[in-house]
Amino acid sequence: MQQSHAYNDASLALTTRALDAKARKNLSWQDLADDTGLSLAYVTAALLGQHPLPQAAAQVVGDKLELDAADIAALQIIPLRGSLSGVPTDPTIYRFYEMIQIYGTTLKALVHEQFGDGIISAINFKLDIKKVEDPEGGSRAVVTLDGKFLPLRPF
Repeated sequence: MQQSHAYNDASLALTTRALDAKARKNLSWQDLADDTGLSLAYVTAALLGQHPLPQAAAQVVGDKLELDAADIAALQIIPLRGSLSGVPTDPTIYRFYEMIQIYGTTLKALVHEQFGDGIISAINFKLDIKKVEDPEGGSRAVVTLDGKFLPLRPF
């Protein structure tokens, strides 16, 4: 039977153990996602406490991290989602917050113009990030947010 967390304490402790093992074993997020059948972004989010892992994926990741059976079972529990209770202070996360502050109303206007009244799902959703060369030198980050449009349904 699927279980869920009501508080973040257990998820935070599990995330800490997973991150410690990841560092100790010198594993990348991709190393952990390999052989799970899941995307890099999903497995990373799961290990950071935002998603449950299916049993088989939890076992694969748990074995790589040498987690005990209780932690492998805990990776399968539906977490209390959301990692930020206020404006982010981490510079990388803040840049995403800043992008939404600047372009949020633009995205909303364009979504509504192209799709109608509704939202883009964060549940039926895919996330990808790629590093590409910048023609002007250096690198660029290409972040793809791919969510199903859910129209508002009057009732």
